[in-house]
Order: sequence, then C-alpha cells, then structure tokens
Amino acid sequence: MEISEKINQLKLKLVHYQEKLAREMIGYGGVKHESAASEIKHDKVMVLQAIIEEIKEEIANLEKKKKLKKF
Repeated sequence: MEISEKINQLKLKLVHYQEKLAREMIGYGGVKHESAASEIKHDKVMVLQAIIEEIKEEIANLEKKKKLKKF
C-alpha cells in the first residue's frame, strides 16, 4: 500500500473516532464517584482520546516519511 493511501485511510479513521468521541462527550461531566456508569463513560472517553492521539501520531510519521521520499 502506498503511503498516501495509508494516510487517507488513517484520516478517515481519525474522523470516525473524533465523531465517536464527540458523541461520548455529550453529557460527560467527568467521573462522579460511586457511579459505575460515570466511570465506564470516563474509561470510554479516555480510550477514544488515546486512539485519536495514536492515529494523529501515525499520520504525522507517515507524512514525514512521505516528504523524505520526495527528496
């Protein structure tokens, strides 16, 4: 697979997870102690944020690699 294709796929994935995070953030007010539902929602938010950061990092690395290939 070409680097450009991989970047495009990752960008689509990024949008998907950003939309998913936006939906989870509706009504999110942090962790309310003694509330299992609140803690589960918090865990989901943290996982989605980590996934988004990893995808952004991978895109940045591939874009650097793509620029280096041009030279």
